[in-house]
Amino acid sequence: MHPIADGLFTPSNPPRLIGGRDVASGRIVFPCPENDRFEPVPLSSEGTLWSYTIQRFRPKSPPYAGPEDFRPWAIGYVELPGETIVEARITNVDFDDIEIGMELRLTAVPLDPEDQNSPAIPAFEPIGATA
Repeated sequence: MHPIADGLFTPSNPPRLIGGRDVASGRIVFPCPENDRFEPVPLSSEGTLWSYTIQRFRPKSPPYAGPEDFRPWAIGYVELPGETIVEARITNVDFDDIEIGMELRLTAVPLDPEDQNSPAIPAFEPIGATA
């Protein structure tokens, strides 16, 4: 799988998200802005669920470029300790089992699970989950 955007993941295995550290203040953001004010920094691959919702309708296109046959997904804000909060899909868990504060680990999932050539997007899954 290829990433949906350049500079999103590190080339390491397993990959990590690439954030940006403000060179003046040290504040970390995600994704890393492409300017001289921020330097790329690999983010933690584990965090806790800060908030979430279930996306139950197909987003407007553009910008959404996923499958026409829409299936709901969980999306959350994941707090990476001491770094930042990132927005990503929550995967490998039943909607009813999602809880604020649950421990999550970074993974990558295809934007369109039915398409072998679909780009990879960041997602988090419960620690201990099996794909």
